[in-house]
Amino acid sequence: MDVAVDILSGEIARFETDEPGSGVRMAEGSDVFGRASVAEALPPSMRGVIGASEPLVDVYRIVDRIADSACNVLITGESGTGKELVARAVHDASSRSDAPFVAVNCGAIPEALLESELFGHARGSFTGAHATKIGRIAMAQGGTLFLDEVGELPLSLQVKLLRVLQSREYSPVGDTRTLTADVRVLAATNVNLEDAVRDGVFREDLYYRLNVIHVQVPALRDRLDDVPLLTHHFLKRAVEKSGRRVSGVSRAAAELLMQYGWPGNVRELENTIERAVLLCNGDQIEPRDLPTRVLGLGTERRVTARLPDSGMDLRGAVDAFENQLIRQALDRTNWNKKRAAALLGLNRTTLVEMLKRKRIIQRVA
Repeated sequence: MDVAVDILSGEIARFETDEPGSGVRMAEGSDVFGRASVAEALPPSMRGVIGASEPLVDVYRIVDRIADSACNVLITGESGTGKELVARAVHDASSRSDAPFVAVNCGAIPEALLESELFGHARGSFTGAHATKIGRIAMAQGGTLFLDEVGELPLSLQVKLLRVLQSREYSPVGDTRTLTADVRVLAATNVNLEDAVRDGVFREDLYYRLNVIHVQVPALRDRLDDVPLLTHHFLKRAVEKSGRRVSGVSRAAAELLMQYGWPGNVRELENTIERAVLLCNGDQIEPRDLPTRVLGLGTERRVTARLPDSGMDLRGAVDAFENQLIRQALDRTNWNKKRAAALLGLNRTTLVEMLKRKRIIQRVA
């Protein structure tokens, strides 16, 4: 029997299941939001994956079907959606799982070094090449080569990668030998490669070689049902890392987590929970512990202020803006002053005093 925190109510919810991603959906009535869910087998490749929403499950159903094939796979999705996790799942579910999984971030390695990183080089092939170096393709021999951010690959290297995909051959830099590449290639990108092909920055033939099977990883905003499980997972990890005594998430904070669009996806949620655990003064994460963007007060949602040529009443403008935010918080919580104060990062008594001073009363419908 595992114990999880109900991040909507702040209460402890018990459920009979393995860790998320163990191959079994949570049993009837075991949802961390207190809602009933139907027991259903998850794809075997989802073992260790946090989430059980249909969009995510659909991805791993595809992984199960293609894992044992030799075809190349193009994994697309926004930054932070977990494209490398999908690639590792393909590798782990394949007949190559006992061989190496080698990842290369094509956007993180300088162009001058990328060819040597991929293909290796011979001693003396260029200034500074004091010894022969084995490239990532050779390291992945018999296994899987994962090319992350493949859209950043320079055109000069795209043609060499194409040779690997077409003939399974390559030559290290400065070496006359032709080596065999026994690797399965998985590639990932957060850019539209079709647009890159039209713009002439990505080879069309390479695109079609990579895009034998296309897997689109959903953004977190398209699978918000996974936010409770992910929050529980990241909360547990952040508590273990920091040593803080934080047991859960308040209802008001949980509602905000579910309403936010998560442009940074799972990575942003992870960072948000880690930050909240560090800032939390009590045993539960409250709205005041969340970033302003999650509260709906971030700069991305503000209208840029402009000073009129004739000047303005600054105190009046600030007071009006403050009143709007207070009313929004009260309306959102049905005038529950404790929850509204939490949304605004205030103490309840402070909010009550502000309501009296500003003469803000509940409108009668």
